[in-house]
Amino acid sequence: MDEEKSSLATKDAHSADNITEVSGFKTPVPSDAPKSSVRRLIQSAPLGACRCVSEFEKLNRVGEGTYGVVYRARDTKSGEVVALKKMRMETEKSGIPISGLREIMCLFRLSHPNIVRLHEVVVGRHRLHDIFLVMEYCEQDLATLLDKFGQTGESSQHLSGSAPPLFSESQIKCVFQQTLQGVQYMHSHYIIHRDLKVSNLLLTDRGCLKVADFGLARPLAEFPSRSPDTKRRKGDDTTENEHEEASMTPGVVTLWYRSPEILLESPKQTTAVDMWSLGCIFGELLLYKPLLPGKTEIHQLSLIVDLLGNPTEALWPGFSDLPRVKSFHIGREQPYNNLKHTFRWLSPSGLHLLNALFTYDPDKRSTAREALKSSYFKEHPLPCSPDLMPTFPQIRNLSGGSGGKRRKEESSAHNAPVSSGKKPHP
Repeated sequence: MDEEKSSLATKDAHSADNITEVSGFKTPVPSDAPKSSVRRLIQSAPLGACRCVSEFEKLNRVGEGTYGVVYRARDTKSGEVVALKKMRMETEKSGIPISGLREIMCLFRLSHPNIVRLHEVVVGRHRLHDIFLVMEYCEQDLATLLDKFGQTGESSQHLSGSAPPLFSESQIKCVFQQTLQGVQYMHSHYIIHRDLKVSNLLLTDRGCLKVADFGLARPLAEFPSRSPDTKRRKGDDTTENEHEEASMTPGVVTLWYRSPEILLESPKQTTAVDMWSLGCIFGELLLYKPLLPGKTEIHQLSLIVDLLGNPTEALWPGFSDLPRVKSFHIGREQPYNNLKHTFRWLSPSGLHLLNALFTYDPDKRSTAREALKSSYFKEHPLPCSPDLMPTFPQIRNLSGGSGGKRRKEESSAHNAPVSSGKKPHP
């Protein structure tokens, strides 16, 4: 590995100094820096000196998350409609929240058709510590579409006499393939998203899917000697997971999309946590409803066992040594994998892909690169072109913000308590 890449390694996952260096900022500014340093930080960013938010006309609010409020806005100079995300600063006594630095850093490093693009960073007119991210605007998010237009039960395309489904199987393949492409690119650039879910997947009116909301994203602790989307080879002493190991908190990833290793407090998190989330998203696209809608962490693990059977040492070496295994008593043996029963209409190759994404052992779980090679995307019906994806009314603009039952339940699931009492880091 060349020296330049080595120098970019984020050796301390909690250090704001390292984060700003990796993102390309010339002036490292720690998270407790005074507010007067904020403008200097942003002005030294790769995209050049910051503008003032007064140069943007807010049109309407389209969403609100843990780390900020998002508006649809118009650039008064260019006329372009953009997404304007105001970062939450009220929880910080001084300086930029570490989550904000990570999001800026990750978006500066990533440039891909299936990842939302960060145009620039702007500051408040009167308060320089107010920071806004100016991003490309996408008309839809999958959560709102599934909430407003989706049908529950077995995939509606297989129910006789039902209304047309939200997406055909060809369109589902198109959406999921694009999601995998964005995640594969992200992982190849040593970034874990840690909050993949349908509400963080945006869709343009041209059918292009964009992975968004990098507020919980983290760079890998070190750059591995080979790509993170390659698996451990037999006889390897050093794996990508060992390189990816970092002191990351268990209370990340919205509960419904949270992997078993996070629930059981594995001491390391790898790109595999994103792949589990993608399995949940794939199932949700097929069912038009959340696949594993747990209410608590124990309930979540119980739903996973109901679907996949009990994890064992044979399936997941080291499983019995994880910190919270003894505190999670499922209360019964469930040896059966029920994916085939849940998705009766799905082809063998589709079931194989789901099983690969839902592998208990993170070291054996499918990578994004492997998933993209699945025969599921090569069999009839083939993924349609993004240009042939359907268009929908812009509900987020009409309702003054995306919402609905699904998003509210998702939000409460995101804030599900961590039983160990640990408070998640941003």
